Amino acid sequence: MSNPKSEESRQAFIDKNPFQGMKIEDNSILDELNGRHPCPKCGKSRKFYCYSCYVPILELEGKLPLVKLPFKIDIIKHKHEIDGKSTAGHAAILACDDVKIYTYPDIPEYNNEEDIVLIFPSQSAVSVGQLMCNFHYGNENNLENNTQSLVEELPKGHNRSTLMKSIPEFYSKHEFNRKMCNNNNKVPIKKAVFIDSTWNQSKGIYKDERINRLPCVVIQHRISQFWRHQKGSPRWYLATIEAIHQFLIEVHLHCWGLNPSYEGIKNCFTEKCLNQFKLLYNTEDKAYAGQYDNLLYFFQHMYNLIHEYYNHEELYAYKRRLM
Repeated sequence: MSNPKSEESRQAFIDKNPFQGMKIEDNSILDELNGRHPCPKCGKSRKFYCYSCYVPILELEGKLPLVKLPFKIDIIKHKHEIDGKSTAGHAAILACDDVKIYTYPDIPEYNNEEDIVLIFPSQSAVSVGQLMCNFHYGNENNLENNTQSLVEELPKGHNRSTLMKSIPEFYSKHEFNRKMCNNNNKVPIKKAVFIDSTWNQSKGIYKDERINRLPCVVIQHRISQFWRHQKGSPRWYLATIEAIHQFLIEVHLHCWGLNPSYEGIKNCFTEKCLNQFKLLYNTEDKAYAGQYDNLLYFFQHMYNLIHEYYNHEELYAYKRRLM
């Protein structure tokens, strides 16, 4: 087990510059905008983009980065989630060709297809590594056997959340082995579904059979930089845009590897995971070198703005437990 003090020290160092090494375009244009502006579609007053129509204001049209994703993403938003405070809209604006947002209960009818996954910590959820190693979701017994070790490793009283703090022994040998897991370099899914809500709200949405029939995937343990505090939640409960960014990176790493010169990866994984990344190094063009980092374009801007007015150590969101 890792030393809590060393983990806290490492995170304190990352917190000084949580976006260091990431390939995020200069967002200083956002600082130059004064006041609010009408949405070009509905006419409502907005700051940078309309969180109802999911379009940028005219002053930013054609000036924002556009991120291309390897699969489609649906975001299921709880009806009580405050639009202006949610980060789901960031994805819909910056990856507009690949992201759609629905407000629960008005959601698509998912037909239990093997090429659609839900990012949610259900008891049958698998890691991205297991997903990429061709686990067959239709075989419930197979899933139960393969996830048993993972569930047994969780400390008493913990749920799985966005959670993979350690790699279960039974698949640690191939969790970050791109050659073993995905020889054909193809993405095994066509769509990923995310729930945009608080943790308690998400459990209610998951009870819907249209949602819980989907195979579930969990992402690796990552410490959130979200400034919005959820009472009682640990710091590995991610903002929606952080979770999307994390899932995309993990899938990309397994498919096309990691560019050894990319430094931003250190902010997205635990030290234990980083020690395994030599298995992922790849100098080809498609290796991960920050291709999805611009999804954090608005997130970084808001983080920096908030930290101009508030001390990091004094914000409740960053006082949450790391373990």
